[in-house]
Amino acid sequence: MFIVLIRTIVLYILVITSMRLMGKKQIGELEPFELAIAIMVSELASLPMQDTRIPIMHGIIPIITLLTLQALASILELKSEKLRIFFSGKPSVIINEGKLNIKELEKERFNLNDLMEELRLQGYYNLEDIQYAILETSGQLSIIPKTELSPATKADLNLKPDQDILPVTLILDGRINCNNLKIINKDKHWLKQQLKKNNILSHEHVFIAMLDSKGKFYYQPKEQK
Repeated sequence: MFIVLIRTIVLYILVITSMRLMGKKQIGELEPFELAIAIMVSELASLPMQDTRIPIMHGIIPIITLLTLQALASILELKSEKLRIFFSGKPSVIINEGKLNIKELEKERFNLNDLMEELRLQGYYNLEDIQYAILETSGQLSIIPKTELSPATKADLNLKPDQDILPVTLILDGRINCNNLKIINKDKHWLKQQLKKNNILSHEHVFIAMLDSKGKFYYQPKEQK
């Protein structure tokens, strides 16, 4: 009985430590590979607790191995766009400029009832009120409403507001995203000019640069080591 108690305490501490090392995320916000690791860790921890014939190290070693793999995958995600897409997927625009993207809905197996439920939970009841809806890699739905219908007083004052656009990341961790440049019909020369205006000599010095929802160029340089 005492052995079972000690095993339970040790494995409980190890599982809690594992969850802490995976970062401050709710279950619904875990990436697919993080959720898989969380399930495997809980299963590996339960086996030595249920069966005292199984050496406790047979639970501890695989858990530590999984944590190492998770940390390695997280580092690779930061360094490589392709690996980030491989491990976590990429956001899907399921409403684009007010129109449903049927192909993306089918690809993500996200039916219309699910979509309407998510919209209602965020306070939107009509599809025509939505300019963009993005299904994030965590499964969360991000919404950009049509500007004239957003909670503001510009329409009441007979002012014609500019429609928000979809934010686009142009540089991440010093690497230029050429695909996103094509989406906004810009090239590397334009991007270099934007950096030059802000006294940035090279894109390698930039942690993140993007066009925000107002079409404004935003950037943050890397921290000096």
